[in-house]
Amino acid sequence: MQAQIITIGDEILIGQTINTNAAYIGEELTKIQIAVSKTTVVGDEESVILQEFKSAFENNDVVIVTGGLGPTHDDITKDCIVKFFNTELEMNYEVLEDVRSIFQRRGRQMAKINETQALVPKIARVIRNTRGTAPGTWIEKDKKIFISLPGVPHEMKEMIDTEVIPGIAKLYKPENHSIKIRNLLSTGIAESTLFERLGNISELLEGAKLAFLPSQFGVKMRITAEEKNEDLALNKLSEIEQKIRSLVGRYIYGIENDTLEEVVGRLLLERGLTIAVAESCTGGLISHRITNVAGSSSYFERCVVSYSNAAKVEILNVNENTIAQYGAVSLEVARQMAEGVKSVSGTDIGLSITGILGPGGATREKPVGLVYIGICNETLCTAKKFQFSEDRLLNKDRAAQAALEILRRHLLGIPYDE
Repeated sequence: MQAQIITIGDEILIGQTINTNAAYIGEELTKIQIAVSKTTVVGDEESVILQEFKSAFENNDVVIVTGGLGPTHDDITKDCIVKFFNTELEMNYEVLEDVRSIFQRRGRQMAKINETQALVPKIARVIRNTRGTAPGTWIEKDKKIFISLPGVPHEMKEMIDTEVIPGIAKLYKPENHSIKIRNLLSTGIAESTLFERLGNISELLEGAKLAFLPSQFGVKMRITAEEKNEDLALNKLSEIEQKIRSLVGRYIYGIENDTLEEVVGRLLLERGLTIAVAESCTGGLISHRITNVAGSSSYFERCVVSYSNAAKVEILNVNENTIAQYGAVSLEVARQMAEGVKSVSGTDIGLSITGILGPGGATREKPVGLVYIGICNETLCTAKKFQFSEDRLLNKDRAAQAALEILRRHLLGIPYDE
């Protein structure tokens, strides 16, 4: 069984909005062994949309469409569905009540135009929207499935997770064939170095597949095993994972959708430790990520954004002479920042960062992308130098990731030698 994903909207075509919906749907379909033959983006033009519907429905078993289901004049997906399937719209009063309740919960008056969102194709089964006003629809015809969903990502994801994927999986149960995927998440090592350390890839995989997916946060290694049944596929995945971990395990912080902040949060909880963070160049990004994790108040005490030299001295007790001698971006200042934030907060661990993220402020001796990360506990106070790129925002992401990885390795007793 194969599927096509169609995203509708001029804002996607012109690059104003990133098409994250197709990526999410493709990943979820793959998990239930539905092959995605194509993903396409079309603008808000009826003739183009209808042409894409025709091609997709003729050549695939499942078509999933997102976008264009709002109440305004440029939301034409629903009308195109009606024309394509030669049906008509009818009022669904359960959906109408859903729309009204959404506005009531938000304390807003519902405009008359929003009632049109309760008009759905007569031949469709409604996929109710618990997070927004536009319902989804599910149409089955000629032993094929045509699904339309709103383009708002969190609304779409809810419908995909609770209705669409379970519904398709129930209808499609492959026999004598199983494809399983596992994602290993690494950081602190370049893609090329990772590849080299894995050695003979063909020997390692024994017929499975391995993809390297780099980003500013690290390299995701996607293992795909295809076997006669699920148990064989899962066993193959486990065998390959163990081989990879034996070679590069120190760089692997999690699997699938783990985040580094979740991982270090669990480690801090397990060890009963608390942490405070002193941030200069990242401006609070490390602490933002740590506090994205529910329950982080159990181990996270405070963040000090000591952007200026004065803040480093006044709040963290960094020695003025140290700044004068070595500069604010230095190993020595990073160590004192970590020691200072640990002291003023009374935590078990102090983590610090200082750097030059660009585009200005650099010298020949201290170029853009130079970052020092410090960490301090009861027995150790140290810092490490990093050299990132010339892009300010990418540098913030990379620096925050590196700081969290320093913390992870510190908690696990893994040396940071890269």
